[in-house]
Amino acid sequence: MAKKSKIARNEQRKVIVARYAERRLELKKTLVDPNATDEAREAARVGLQKLPRNASPVRVRSRDAIDGRPRGMLTKFGISRVRFRDMAHRGELPGITKSSW
Repeated sequence: MAKKSKIARNEQRKVIVARYAERRLELKKTLVDPNATDEAREAARVGLQKLPRNASPVRVRSRDAIDGRPRGMLTKFGISRVRFRDMAHRGELPGITKSSW
């Protein structure tokens, strides 16, 4: 079980990313636009730097949906490898069987 503060901070980051997503996308488009002037590109670069750190989507951590474990995430299922194994053994995941040979 992850600390509640870490889970809450990650949820807050998701909110901030969503809030600044549109502005960030516009600035990124200006940076790569071949028709933009040098002044416009410089203004876009400075604008991106002035955005909050947590506005960047890479700062959001994928976590286990049940207990918040940050590592060993299986994104297809939304749970960590540890929880996946337990649930598969108990038969709680439809279509998943433990292999043996």
